Amino acid sequence: MQMKHLIIFALAGIVLLIGFNMFNSNRHESRIAAATSSTTTSPDTTSSEDTVNTNTNADIASQPLGKQPKAILDNATAQIEQAEQVNKERVEQMSAAQ
Repeated sequence: MQMKHLIIFALAGIVLLIGFNMFNSNRHESRIAAATSSTTTSPDTTSSEDTVNTNTNADIASQPLGKQPKAILDNATAQIEQAEQVNKERVEQMSAAQ
């Protein structure tokens, strides 16, 4: 195979990969937009969560470097427990509605 054929083949492959990547990313973005638009949260919950996140981030930053990893893990654990509680409440609401 001549060198010019290899170069043309490589350029065509690059163009195809770029096109595929653009197509895939647009599909992915539309899925994210659809998922976020279908998810509804009450404004009260969102604002309180934002306040909690801001406060915990400030608390973590104020701690000494040796205790920051533990504070981050504690914060993550608290958020997971809060999410589980919200999920449990939703399941209870759905079972009560049925």
